[in-house]
Amino acid sequence: MTIKNFYNEMTDEAGRVRPHYASYANWLSEMPEERLSQKRAEADALFHRYGITFAVYGENAGTERLIPFDIIPRIIPASEWQTLAAGLRQRVKALNLFIRDIYHDQDILKSGTVPAEQVLNNAQYRRVMQGVDVARDIYAHIAGVDVVRAGAGEYYVLEDNLRVPSGVSYMLENRKMMMRLFPRLFSRYKVAPVDRYPDMLLNMLRSVAPTGVSDPTVVVMTPGAYNSAYFEHAFLAQQMGVELVEGQDMFVKDEQVFMRTTQGPQRVDVIYRRVDDDFLDPLAFRQDSVLGVPGILGAYQAGRVTVTNAIGSGVADDKSIYPYVPEMIRFYLGEEPILHNVPTFMCRKKDDLAYVLDHLAELVVKEVHGAGGYGMLVGPAATRAEIEDFRKILEAHPERYIAQPTLALSACPTFVEAGIAPRHIDLRPFVLSGEEIQLIPGGLTRVALREGSLVVNSSQGGGTKDTWVLEA
Repeated sequence: MTIKNFYNEMTDEAGRVRPHYASYANWLSEMPEERLSQKRAEADALFHRYGITFAVYGENAGTERLIPFDIIPRIIPASEWQTLAAGLRQRVKALNLFIRDIYHDQDILKSGTVPAEQVLNNAQYRRVMQGVDVARDIYAHIAGVDVVRAGAGEYYVLEDNLRVPSGVSYMLENRKMMMRLFPRLFSRYKVAPVDRYPDMLLNMLRSVAPTGVSDPTVVVMTPGAYNSAYFEHAFLAQQMGVELVEGQDMFVKDEQVFMRTTQGPQRVDVIYRRVDDDFLDPLAFRQDSVLGVPGILGAYQAGRVTVTNAIGSGVADDKSIYPYVPEMIRFYLGEEPILHNVPTFMCRKKDDLAYVLDHLAELVVKEVHGAGGYGMLVGPAATRAEIEDFRKILEAHPERYIAQPTLALSACPTFVEAGIAPRHIDLRPFVLSGEEIQLIPGGLTRVALREGSLVVNSSQGGGTKDTWVLEA
């Protein structure tokens, strides 16, 4: 698939280097390709040595893969980042107000701004959270918001990740790798640091401890070593200096959560969980779960422990709810959205479905509960047979899908086997909500390494880049 009229991050339409890339472009033009190849091989070896991998499902169970790392950074000028950051803060603030509202007064549903059935019948809506008060009224403590840039250079939010967003460890390790491989580059640029993220994360987690807890015990809860993001779970626990625990390491007594230690039980106040709702408590959700802690929901409902992100927060990042986020911003904040959504067709609507079925070859169609690049159709890249097969699925279950135009995602120079060539990218900044809403400048830039591909997910062959936000 050939994408035309995409925005090039480094050069303008006339081929001139954009001002914020000028110094880097000069450096890159003087760098021999053999030297770049050597540096890329060095990065691969170091990532392998450090165990910076992710697990692959569906092929060979437990297979560990290296996420390809590209040594050419994505650079964002300070003025652009200021606008992006303001838009992300606004969006996450509204999403948190939305989640609180639907589990309390449901004003937005009563107003008809968001259809009640879309929320109350959503698989991610948890009735057990109705009326439950949570610390500081914050539900999405850690948000990973996927942002893309279209043909004219404008930014769009592609999706909101509010359940267990991942990828921040790769953002941090990518920066360490670039500073190790190219230390002199960082003397040319005033690049905003990202290494404060673990401290910011820990401070945020401590700030949402239950009422009356002055020195909270924080833990990272992982499903275990076979989870695809286990490296990140262990990395963040180590960086924050807190315990990494599995469900079997904890128990509930008198509506309080404890972890087992060699010195005996220790009370747990804040759980940064990387386990999906369904598996958190076998007494409340999936009875067959061996990953959770029996009774943890009761302790949570009683306000004796904080779980981040909150149980039930996933309803706000469902793709069927995504089209309503601009209206949430207007409803709760009385503001116009700074960042816009991608135009979205809701296939549960008759007219939208008719349009999508007539234009499948032009659109991207996604499952509303899908993730990781699975369960989707990229029309321009699909064969006629794939489109017709997908048409039957869509006609049978239109309510399970949304569709969007195929955006000409921006491209960044990338060092591939054939040399330096443009490849399409997105950006996942990480937004922390505690006493205040904070962002580390940048985020995880993901890159579609196959020529013409728009799928950046690591599970689908994508790679990552270091993201440089320039300080003013």
